[in-house]
Amino acid sequence: MSLSKKIALFATNAMIFFLCLAPCAFAQDAAAAAAQSGDINPMRYLAAGLSIGIAALGCGIGQGHTGRGALEGIARNPAAYSKIFTPMIIAFALIESLAIYALLVSLLALFK
Repeated sequence: MSLSKKIALFATNAMIFFLCLAPCAFAQDAAAAAAQSGDINPMRYLAAGLSIGIAALGCGIGQGHTGRGALEGIARNPAAYSKIFTPMIIAFALIESLAIYALLVSLLALFK
């Protein structure tokens, strides 16, 4: 490995290391401020953020698989469009309702 590649690798690793440490330092300051203000459980902010983030990720993956399956079915048999389209829309609505439920749960965790 050449010297320039080693330097680039070191710089990249150092940047990733410091980018991962900075949020921890700021989180400690926020936790101390929350404790002083009388907030009993500052971890609820983390719970709210993670719950909606993971739910959005899962719903996005689910919608992608649903859309891919529907488009593959329509591409193989264009005459089945009307039989595929309606269940696809219903599946999208159900997947999106799960994301809305996750949003409600995260808001409950945040403001309770």
